[in-house]
Amino acid sequence: MNSTMAASSHRITMGPLVAAIDQGTSSTRFLVFNAKTAELLSHHLVEIKQSFPKEGWVEEDPKEILQSVYECMERTCEKLTQLNIDISNIKAIGVTNQRETTLVWDKETGEPLYNAIVWLDLRTQSTVERLINKTPGRNKNHLKHKTGLPISTYFSAVKLRWLMDNVDEVHDAVVSHRAMFGTVDSWLIWCLTGGKSGGVHCTDVTNASRTMLFNIHTLDWDPELCTYFGIPMEILPKVRSSSEIYGLMKCGALSGIPISGCLGDQSAALVGQMCFQEGQAKNTYGTGCFLLRNTGAKPVMSEHGLLTTVAYKLGRDQPACYALEGSVAIAGAVVRWLQDNLGIIKSSEELEQFAASVGTSYGCYFVPAFSGLYAPYWEPSARGIICGLTQFTNKYHVAFAALEAVCFQTREILDAMNQDSGIPLTQLQVDGGMTSNKLLMQLQADILCIPVVKPSMPETTALGAAMAAGSAEGVSVWSLKPEDLSEVTSEKFEPQINPEESEFRYARWKKAVQKSMNWETTEPVGNGNGETSIFSSVPLGFYIIGSILMLVGAKYLAGNN
Repeated sequence: MNSTMAASSHRITMGPLVAAIDQGTSSTRFLVFNAKTAELLSHHLVEIKQSFPKEGWVEEDPKEILQSVYECMERTCEKLTQLNIDISNIKAIGVTNQRETTLVWDKETGEPLYNAIVWLDLRTQSTVERLINKTPGRNKNHLKHKTGLPISTYFSAVKLRWLMDNVDEVHDAVVSHRAMFGTVDSWLIWCLTGGKSGGVHCTDVTNASRTMLFNIHTLDWDPELCTYFGIPMEILPKVRSSSEIYGLMKCGALSGIPISGCLGDQSAALVGQMCFQEGQAKNTYGTGCFLLRNTGAKPVMSEHGLLTTVAYKLGRDQPACYALEGSVAIAGAVVRWLQDNLGIIKSSEELEQFAASVGTSYGCYFVPAFSGLYAPYWEPSARGIICGLTQFTNKYHVAFAALEAVCFQTREILDAMNQDSGIPLTQLQVDGGMTSNKLLMQLQADILCIPVVKPSMPETTALGAAMAAGSAEGVSVWSLKPEDLSEVTSEKFEPQINPEESEFRYARWKKAVQKSMNWETTEPVGNGNGETSIFSSVPLGFYIIGSILMLVGAKYLAGNN
């Protein structure tokens, strides 16, 4: 790896280092950067298991998440030592995390009281419908003036409400004042700073702004919102800025080092892409897909289905900066689905090869609405569909359609963002795991009809957390002054098809999206054991069986060609 070799050759003049914990939906990473050059020196990655106990449920083990952080730290420190880099040069640690994912633990024992309910999880759909039904005019935007968010399964408050209503251990701990709630950042910071022996229970403004309990104007928990969801405020973490010393590491080789940066992953990527000016935007391609546009010191409310969120607050005495956000639930997750559920690819690299081998979806469109549709529709009843199939369609066309789906979803949220701001983006800055797929990046430029710019150092989310940590008061080893920020080298993808073809394909995609809506209802039909089945929606059951049969048939035909 070039960066580690470079690190080895410059060890004598090595300046201060800053580390970042990047705890994502599918993996945990620990990365160490040079604070003066922003060079990535070493890192380690551990994958996280997701469990799906029932249809629409997505969970992760909080102890596995914590253990993965310890493992990544340990292995990265070993790698640095092998490179003759002194780990005592690490001056601060930042945390960035999957947002909205909800945990409750016992502050006396330090034990989680249930698995982490992941942001993608749909179990709260009936709770959401009940809440919307009791609002004036059944308005899902009833709380938007305070939260910037629609009432949706996506956000933490409804997940926490479900835990309190359905898990006895959580209910009992709340009643006996032993419960602590947090998103993943809070759980990690509490554990790393001592846990039940004096751990710091805090979160930052960016993560708090994704709970539906936080007022984005006052920048604090809102008593009325907490009353609305029936959440006792005593279980909530203290809200801090994104860049300040929260506490010190209490164990391991990095004991005594301050944890001094905290940003939700999408905010961290915005910082890592250095989108500090109003109007700058980035799109991150991870498990989901998230387009954020910096709107400056005032929150802008969307008229086109986007979220208003806190982008960052880089210091206790610094003003908060806001962003408009378009959130897509399924991006990289579609690759995992094609690999694990259908078995038609063995890796993400193979997906790119399959798609490149045909260069077209041949009229096949894939709407991966596995968790309903997020922005700009906010339609929880939608479900995934593959349509436009013919006898000619094979797995290569489906692979191409899956990549196109990521690009079309980005086009939808970019269109909404341009309408809200009135100033169209002239290019799109991108990052995240899927950006290594060059075909995807070219498709994205073609479908947006604007250039796509990818930084050569892809770890912008971790970089953003490191920048926040290193620039914190009391650490001050990383300057965020514009003149001190490192030049970023990048690769640019220019549109290569004519706009008419792009518009035609996009119009067909929009038609497919309409077909995906209103599949599922929350009126349950029992299967005899008190549970409901996806096949309780009869049309959906027939559709899924039909789609699978057609895919199997297509696979068979492809094998005979």
